[in-house]
Amino acid sequence: MYNEQLENLIEMALMDGELTEKEKQVLFKKAEGLGVDLDEFEMVLEARLFAKNKADAAIATPPAQPAAPAAPKSDKFGDVKKCPACGAMAESFKTKCPDCGHEFSNVGANVSIEKLFKLLNDCESERKEQSSSITGAIGSLMAQAHGGGDKVTLKKKSIISGFPIPNTKDDILEFLSTALPNAKQKGNLFTKQQPENKSHNDLAPTWKSKCEQIIMKAKFSMKEDKKTLEEIMAYGKEIGIK
Repeated sequence: MYNEQLENLIEMALMDGELTEKEKQVLFKKAEGLGVDLDEFEMVLEARLFAKNKADAAIATPPAQPAAPAAPKSDKFGDVKKCPACGAMAESFKTKCPDCGHEFSNVGANVSIEKLFKLLNDCESERKEQSSSITGAIGSLMAQAHGGGDKVTLKKKSIISGFPIPNTKDDILEFLSTALPNAKQKGNLFTKQQPENKSHNDLAPTWKSKCEQIIMKAKFSMKEDKKTLEEIMAYGKEIGIK
């Protein structure tokens, strides 16, 4: 819809399913420089954010929680979060309070890495059920023969690529450290396609792409936390992401 540079900025800003005030300012400044109508641009951003959150919710809907006697205390307020130490407001993807320097290390992420692996394990259970039937086994072999991969692998790729990005320091680092081994290819030129390596290697590019999304978002939004950003970039370097 817009030029490639603006589209890339929009994609990076919406990766975690949120749009902070700082990200809005950057996008609006870029759009204005390109002569884009800002009222129309704001409507487009809101529509894309709504579509992104709707798609994420369909992939990773959290289990229903029992009714509580009172609404739980939240550390979030719209596009910002509240510092538990001094009460100041900070942008949601920040890892440190801009007023008092308190690190947001105990704030819950939108979703956890455990949730992601549970979804993937559920997919693997589906594979076992399919392989127990002759029809399912034949269908899986035909799909792989046409280069598309079996249905379970395709579903796993969709879950990984669409999974929401965590937005706190601890959860970002936990996600990267857990995802990194899955983003690396196993075996050499002659053993990559062996059965014990193939299922892992089929998903490795998708894991790498997800890690890249997180690292790009961190580079865009965590410039003030150089120590954490260096840690995140070190993870990226292991799989060739700069």
